[in-house]
Amino acid sequence: QHWVRFWFDDGLRLEAAKAIQRVRLARIADHWIGNRKLADGGFELPADRLKSALEASRRQVDLAPDNTALLTEEARLTKKLFKLACDATDYGEFVRAKNGSGADPANRFLDHGNYLAYGLGATASWVLGLPHGLAVLHGKTRRGGLVFDIADLVKDALILPQAFVSAMRGDDEQGFREACIESLVQAEALDFMIDTVKAIALDLGRPAP
Repeated sequence: QHWVRFWFDDGLRLEAAKAIQRVRLARIADHWIGNRKLADGGFELPADRLKSALEASRRQVDLAPDNTALLTEEARLTKKLFKLACDATDYGEFVRAKNGSGADPANRFLDHGNYLAYGLGATASWVLGLPHGLAVLHGKTRRGGLVFDIADLVKDALILPQAFVSAMRGDDEQGFREACIESLVQAEALDFMIDTVKAIALDLGRPAP
């Protein structure tokens, strides 16, 4: 009820989308910096480069006047994260392929791992009783966009670095899947998704005094 209460207001829907993106940025910092498991997997990243990229993105999120600007910034940061991940693992040249068309290991793993995140996003929205059509960011570009909105909370933080670590390590699909599930469980990703969406709903959907 709280989600629906704010959802029909364009301004509040944009605020919800920004809230998700801010949490996404914080989660990336939490997981990428000082992570022993990633470091052991050969993922070595200068913390200042990542912090600088995240801070620049946070400023753009705060300034975004509409969903289009927010989606553009989301895509821009993701491209930057791919570059950082390539450098951190010495992966070499990388271009993100569209619609599962990538033949290289990192692209295949990203497709596979993102679907795990989408599954958790769908589960979180189901637990909260939120229809997938009540998206705040991806609604106009992807049907059932709320699943993609919620998946954003953990996708780049947990799946993206593991895709490059597993690709460089020579993991097969099963090995990558198990590593992702372990990361998602250790990070309590589903609980985190549910709690974050609930907090946004309660914050923005409060009845007017």
